[in-house]
Amino acid sequence: MITVHHLNNSRSQRVLWMLEELGVPYEIQRYERDPETMLAPASLKKVHPLGKSPVITDGDLVVAESGAIIEYLAHTYGKDTMLPESGGQAWLDYTYWMHYAEGSLMPPLVMRLVFEKVKTSPMPFFVRPVAKGIADKTNQIFIGPMIKTHLDFVEAHLANNTWFLGDNLSAADIQMSFPLEASVARGIVGNSRPHITAWVERMHARPAYQQALEKGGEYDFA
Repeated sequence: MITVHHLNNSRSQRVLWMLEELGVPYEIQRYERDPETMLAPASLKKVHPLGKSPVITDGDLVVAESGAIIEYLAHTYGKDTMLPESGGQAWLDYTYWMHYAEGSLMPPLVMRLVFEKVKTSPMPFFVRPVAKGIADKTNQIFIGPMIKTHLDFVEAHLANNTWFLGDNLSAADIQMSFPLEASVARGIVGNSRPHITAWVERMHARPAYQQALEKGGEYDFA
């Protein structure tokens, strides 16, 4: 039996979606973030030394990191349904999007979130205008343009593809779900990128996604 060590409001939600798409039985071990620090509880370190989610156990095997988990599940349980045939262009595209999600798209989104948090964090009143100014300027001249470039790139791809590899859902879509859901939920995608919005809506409409959300619980990107 697979156990998903599931942290609220985290990337582990897409692991639940993957398992629901595969129809693989699993159980959930729940963890809650610290309400002040928003970090995972120390108890997760009993599962993996970094104490981060997502992480799964499959028998005696422990697998951490979203991409590694999705790939493990795809190769172990979903070769015929969630992976393209090895060696062709579809396989190269699959590999690209699997790495792109966390390697290129997520870093500027995380930076944006961090700088937004800086503006609302407790600090002496006389420091707040300076901190806000630095955060706004950084978002304006560096982070914002970077995010725009990436979202425009994804929008152009989805303009010609129902899913990231064409007409069929794959593990690459599962991996891409978190950054694109977050971008839509935080209003970053906006009205000028309808294909990203439509892709997220297609994802949300899938029965497996809805089942995963019901089991994992509502989560908030804001």
